[in-house]
Amino acid sequence: MSELHVIDISRSLTPNHPNWPGDAAFTVAPGLRVAQGDTVNTGILSTSTHTGTHVDAPWHYDDAGLRLHEVPLDVWVGTCVVLDVRGRAVDGVLPEGVLDALPGTLPPRVLLHTGEPAHWTQFPRDFVALSPALVRMAAQRGVRVIGTDAPSVDPLESKTLDAHAACRDTGIFIVEGLNLSVVPAGVYTLVCLPLPLHGADGAPARAVLLPE
Repeated sequence: MSELHVIDISRSLTPNHPNWPGDAAFTVAPGLRVAQGDTVNTGILSTSTHTGTHVDAPWHYDDAGLRLHEVPLDVWVGTCVVLDVRGRAVDGVLPEGVLDALPGTLPPRVLLHTGEPAHWTQFPRDFVALSPALVRMAAQRGVRVIGTDAPSVDPLESKTLDAHAACRDTGIFIVEGLNLSVVPAGVYTLVCLPLPLHGADGAPARAVLLPE
């Protein structure tokens, strides 16, 4: 029996991991300690629901949207295609034309490698966002989940969140903050499991790819 090859596409949550400006910092404070006479070591975790690699529940950007526990788990698991779209942005936004050379019907999940590095030493402010036209075109061609290595599908300073709104209108779910830095373009099986936070607007996730 051959060994399963698993490609981890999650960002490592290291101390001082940079989060969205103004969002809650990521910390793991000491809890119990064997060295201090306790029977086990534990940590006290504090962070935003949108730290590192994470999923957005629709309620994050739509007050009438599904909360995390209401999103079926199979949304985040199944066939996906990784697209290398480095250098394809126009004024910092990916146009719908990045899909032109692909088959008419796409896999249910599309992951976009925009060029973000494996590790962020500081929060990236000039990342590549998605155009609403790209989101709508993806939905028309069968896409159910869009993932990106950027921290958001919308620009940092956006107040209207047009790409999020396009996802809301088309029923597309969102994964952000992936680590696609060493992943070749191609077809994979995505397994992206968010923490099961009941009633939440999103959650950090462990995301992996299994080669087809």
